Amino acid sequence: MEFAKDEEITLAKEKIDHLTRHLQQVIFGQEELIQLVITGLLARGHILLEGLPGLGKTELVKTLSKSLGLGSKRVQFTPDLLPGDITGNPILQEINGQREFIFQPGPLFTNILLADEINRASPKTQSAMLEAMQERCVTVIGETHSLPLPFFVLATQNPIDLEGTYPLPEAQLDRFLFKLQVSRNDVSTLEQIVNKRELGQEPEVNSVMTEDELNDILKLVRQIYLPDVVANYIARLVDSTHRGQSKAASHIKFGASPRAALSLASAAKARALMHGRNNASFEDVKACAHAVLRHRIILDYNAKIEGLDNDQLIDQLLEEVPFQDTAVPATLSAS
Repeated sequence: MEFAKDEEITLAKEKIDHLTRHLQQVIFGQEELIQLVITGLLARGHILLEGLPGLGKTELVKTLSKSLGLGSKRVQFTPDLLPGDITGNPILQEINGQREFIFQPGPLFTNILLADEINRASPKTQSAMLEAMQERCVTVIGETHSLPLPFFVLATQNPIDLEGTYPLPEAQLDRFLFKLQVSRNDVSTLEQIVNKRELGQEPEVNSVMTEDELNDILKLVRQIYLPDVVANYIARLVDSTHRGQSKAASHIKFGASPRAALSLASAAKARALMHGRNNASFEDVKACAHAVLRHRIILDYNAKIEGLDNDQLIDQLLEEVPFQDTAVPATLSAS
């Protein structure tokens, strides 16, 4: 395997930093969220943004697609939305005097799909996303159609305890690389929004990265070195989410899947590139652990009685699972 060169990493980091600053000029007070969204994008993963209405989830996704100059489409998920409304449908057309069914692509056929309020659609419609998110293709009436590359789903959802929502099935949740919590803004950020925004007026967003530049960076992420000790830490951390493997797991009914380990590895590589390093570190894994694991573990009844949530248990897992038993070079544990 060919590993990333220092000059390539430096150039990529400059472009990523430019994109980050550009997003921060439009989305105020969400610096950590923006960093994680870019990390997930560079790791070629889908992202689920959860938060109450009006916190800027949709605006962040729209700004990101415009900044990257990629094709994007938006689907407002509602209870009456049908699977064919997303994937597309065969349309009967007359060609050379004969009637044939011609596939009419749906909004899935784009680079970035904004699935707005995804948990307001029925489970049947949500399940139509599974093949697209995993295989990057769509099968309709026995015929498979490839999606454009790169392809990302950035979905937003309101907390599931609100009326008119359907919890996402576990199989679909596992397809999301990250689940990110969008928190409310503080007073200073709200003041900045009031001074620089007008209700109903969208900010102007320019493209700061071409599709070719993005593809080069995505290829470079795969060339970031993942040391064996870091890979072992990822494996032990994911294994610790299963009952009997750690103290914290005594409150976990179902642990994370092997896809979680692959997601942690990809996210750690992406974060390493964003920080200008040619190898992933323990701290990269730790920084991405909550986003990767929070939607992949299911708590038992006792955890809910004791008031524990997924993030608290992940904190406990990170404290329990050591990087490794013996000392390692300092470069491997650098943030």
